[in-house]
Amino acid sequence: MARPALILHINYYEQGQSLEKACLDAVKLGFDGIEFRRKRHTLEETQEAYLDEIEAAVAKSGLKQVIFGSPGPNLMTGDASIRETELEAALDFYAIARKRFGTTISNTFSGPLLNPDPAIPYSQYDKQGSFVATPEQWEQATEGFKQLGKLAEEIGLQLAFETHMGYLHDVPEAAKKLVDAIGSPNVGVALDSANIALIPGQPGLTEQVEILGERIFYLHLKNIVQYPNGGFSCTALGSGALNNRELLSALQARGFNGPIGIEAPRPGDREWFAREDIAYLQAVLDDLEWN
Repeated sequence: MARPALILHINYYEQGQSLEKACLDAVKLGFDGIEFRRKRHTLEETQEAYLDEIEAAVAKSGLKQVIFGSPGPNLMTGDASIRETELEAALDFYAIARKRFGTTISNTFSGPLLNPDPAIPYSQYDKQGSFVATPEQWEQATEGFKQLGKLAEEIGLQLAFETHMGYLHDVPEAAKKLVDAIGSPNVGVALDSANIALIPGQPGLTEQVEILGERIFYLHLKNIVQYPNGGFSCTALGSGALNNRELLSALQARGFNGPIGIEAPRPGDREWFAREDIAYLQAVLDDLEWN
């Protein structure tokens, strides 16, 4: 089985570095691609200007693969006009990304879904997302992504819902329920087990892979340390509580052939973290003889 493409999440390079530096460094470190955000909320810029900057950086660096991630269309709002605008923008963006960059997979979301009770903090992840979703919100996400799934099939793109706290697709069972309801072969899941680990009562790594099976299109890797009295911090891929070797082994056994993206959602020298994390990942893939 061929070794998966290795993807650098752009959050390793969101400390003031240019997109050109991110692309040049990614290639030098051995990454095949970068997961960029669909839009940058920190800058006032047009979509065209943003994509122009990415295109120039990719061309200069020789980066092989361009993936896009958050935000997805917000389909959780009760305002039908907002949902329509969000959906049209997403349809337009994914078509452009496919044509302009040859993008074959994008990480996506169906819109933030938080508990309507303001007294419940976001950190109570089992009281957000799918745990509080209404039948109407399930329907809104399903119908919206049926349209996006149709486009994805037509242009040769895969859309993968990230398992993420505070979204309809937060845990494996919910993510599978959503993609099954959408029913498109081009809509699946971006498995992020570190996010799932923060939600009480969820299955272990191998069971997550069994639940989602062939619907896993993309893998996000990071690692965490959870504290006995609550709270957590992110850490290096090989240094936290999650056994990413176990996860990779389970995916290899299932015949997973999607890209593997690594993230750095922690303070400090993220450029150094990128070196550490890809070295760990490459060593584990070597150990597994995943070539």
